[in-house]
Amino acid sequence: MSKPVVAIVGRPNVGKSTIFNRVVGERISIVEDIPGVTRDRIYSSAEWLTHEFNIIDTGGIDLSDEPFLEQIRQQAEIAMDEADVIIFLVNGRDGVTVQDEQVAKILYRAKKPVVLAVNKIDNPEMRHMLYDFYTLGMGEPYPISGSHGLGLGDLLDEVAKNFPKQDEEEYPDDTIKFSLIGRPNVGKSSLVNSFLGEERVIVSDVAGTTRDAVDTQYEYNDQPYVIIDTAGMRKKGKVYETTEKYSVLRALRAIERSNVVLVVLNGEEGIQEQDKKIAGYAHEAGKGVIIVVNKWDAVEKDEKTMNVMTQTIREHFQFLDYAPIMFVSALSGKRVHQVLGIINSVNENHMRRIQSSVLNEVIEDAVARNPAPSEKGKRLRVYYATQVAVQPPTFVVFVNEPDLMHFSYERFLQNRLRESFDFEGTPLHLITRART
Repeated sequence: MSKPVVAIVGRPNVGKSTIFNRVVGERISIVEDIPGVTRDRIYSSAEWLTHEFNIIDTGGIDLSDEPFLEQIRQQAEIAMDEADVIIFLVNGRDGVTVQDEQVAKILYRAKKPVVLAVNKIDNPEMRHMLYDFYTLGMGEPYPISGSHGLGLGDLLDEVAKNFPKQDEEEYPDDTIKFSLIGRPNVGKSSLVNSFLGEERVIVSDVAGTTRDAVDTQYEYNDQPYVIIDTAGMRKKGKVYETTEKYSVLRALRAIERSNVVLVVLNGEEGIQEQDKKIAGYAHEAGKGVIIVVNKWDAVEKDEKTMNVMTQTIREHFQFLDYAPIMFVSALSGKRVHQVLGIINSVNENHMRRIQSSVLNEVIEDAVARNPAPSEKGKRLRVYYATQVAVQPPTFVVFVNEPDLMHFSYERFLQNRLRESFDFEGTPLHLITRART
């Protein structure tokens, strides 16, 4: 199931990025007191009580002819198109402006649930400022203060009430769901057709043909699959997004629903910066990952070409050092069905559970061979570990003081787990806690 999507929309400089950062809990959006500083949609995951959702920070909607503002307006409109719930943010100190009224007219057309939030209401004495905003026709205005974090709980309670009900996907339990992500025109749709052996997905040389995620049920060697093809993730500024209605968020939704993600590269073009950003989404989501180099038939090769490309991929995708690499040709079908075998293996590793006694033997041996270095006269003591989750495999390591766990030693423990158990294709999560 994909998470609900919340978009924060409003004219420039009303505090959208500040509210976004408050909800997410990190300083992701740049916050600067200059109108229009947020020029692109920014995505992140967030939680409120029992609800998980994706949230979008948008550039402010402005209908004037200032530089970037037409693009910002387009960005915000597409964010509204993707959102399940919209937070309409206004500045309480400014009162209702003409721009606020223009934004409200755009939101009427969106036909989505809208929650009106009045920012910069920093104390109860300022609540009288709310009354003017009833004229926008957006229902009850919720007073909040982004700078002080006031009122966000009530706002998010109301937002969560408007989340759509999540229907369970009706696929057999043993179904493996995998998605294909990558830049436009790397051959994702052609790969789907090669898997299926028939023209089930339209293939075109025009970049960006696939507009949205498409589910295809498929069975091979008695194993059921659902193939999720996605619109190519295009670098910002390359296309008019209102024309293609393209969005990274749709690919993120496909990743969320997947057990395994195929990061598709174009063997002819080599690695581009956008490839690394795209792959990062799958890694951060904790999914099983396979790197697939497509169009390998079109590359001029000698006996060293594949090894050189493998080394180049490892250098550029160091955060995916656990991901297997496959070289295929969707056009000729070469090695395409071998990918299915790797998908099965990665899915199994992604769900692997290690018995506690065996796990602790490995951890104890690792610590005995390489004790943690001391820091300021204190040394990390690792007592024991237990696995608490799969998809991805997640381990809690109990220690004397969690602050003493350096990332390099955590990496060392992860490497020992990989040496001892088959975790190819899946990230590992280690959580450090104090023993009580």
